[in-house]
Amino acid sequence: MSRSLPSPQSWLTKSTLLLASSLTVMAGATVSPALPAMQSVFASAIADVDTRATLVKLVITLPALFIVMGSPIAGAIVDRFGRKPLLLFSTVLYGFAGSSGLYLGSLPAILAGRAFLGIAVAGVMVSATTLIADYYSGPARAAFMGLQAGFMGLGGVLFLTLGGVLAQQSWRYPFGIYLLAWLLIPLIIVSIWEPARKDATLDKTAATPPSSIPIGVLCVVYGLTTLSQIAFYLIPVQLPFFLETLVKAVPTQSGMAIALCTLFSAIASVSYGKLKQRLEFVTFLPIIFGLMGIGYLLIGQSASWVQVLVGLAIAGLGLGILMPNMTVWLSAAVPDAVRGRMLGGLSTAMFLGQFLSPIATQPLTKALGLGQVYAITGGVLVAIALGFSVFKDRVRSLTRSSLG
Repeated sequence: MSRSLPSPQSWLTKSTLLLASSLTVMAGATVSPALPAMQSVFASAIADVDTRATLVKLVITLPALFIVMGSPIAGAIVDRFGRKPLLLFSTVLYGFAGSSGLYLGSLPAILAGRAFLGIAVAGVMVSATTLIADYYSGPARAAFMGLQAGFMGLGGVLFLTLGGVLAQQSWRYPFGIYLLAWLLIPLIIVSIWEPARKDATLDKTAATPPSSIPIGVLCVVYGLTTLSQIAFYLIPVQLPFFLETLVKAVPTQSGMAIALCTLFSAIASVSYGKLKQRLEFVTFLPIIFGLMGIGYLLIGQSASWVQVLVGLAIAGLGLGILMPNMTVWLSAAVPDAVRGRMLGGLSTAMFLGQFLSPIATQPLTKALGLGQVYAITGGVLVAIALGFSVFKDRVRSLTRSSLG
């Protein structure tokens, strides 16, 4: 006799999915407040200043590169073999790889651990998001994905604040936060089940014709996600150094500043479900990029701690709407048979932007300074927002989203 499966409406199932989603926030930014101290600690091992600065910043961005490579594979795995096995395996690997900075003694070894962390995050993110898209549909899906992004933001507030406090004691201590992932293992075993779905590998008629894949939506969603993440990662990667120069901030202050951005992001994300009932996907675009642009312009022109915090709060509102809008848009547009792969592509786009961010912005940072880079980025984002306001009908036609 088979046991009854838990309902997707049960608090345990919902809590497990939300907690698993929060692990993705911890991937890089949790240890961000420790970067200046790490740069000092490894000064004797790596004499060249530019090389040392680049390698230390890779502690934040290297997981993103391996998420980029791992997400398409994770998407194929969840579509072919199932969601739950990948979620469980990835959570176990997450704890091992994420905590490696606690005990590894060299920067290259720590970077190797961060690479495996990226693979684990790819598995967690793709499987958890695909499960949410499987379990819920329509307004319930939009509301839960907004809640997912909000919970990720609230998790970011907690983890970043805790990371800043721990980094004040030792640069190693924030790496211990990743071990919290193992608390989810029994919850995943008990509350997550494999959703009923048609197995395309067993049914030759289940193959998805290329004409049913919305190319216009994919181009807009993937392209904008990559661009937005290049801008976003100026905050966790560069803000500690910017604040250190601007107000001689200590790690706790840097962690709290980044956490403020994620707090306002969470507030906007939780509101997404209600906003989506009144606005279509395309209508959100000028709002998202307008808020981000104004926030970055304020950060770039800041002369005080308070001005930076105001800019971070405004930018956070735009970021909070961004990911649930892109995720719900994509989930609604693609066929069920390829949902895992398409959401894997979204993870690839997201973390590709995060990896490219320091590579794309470092030359400008060196030439102009961080303040000017934030200001220029803000100007570009505002211009994009104005473009979407003017050409909204054309974008709507391209993505065939007039009913979204």
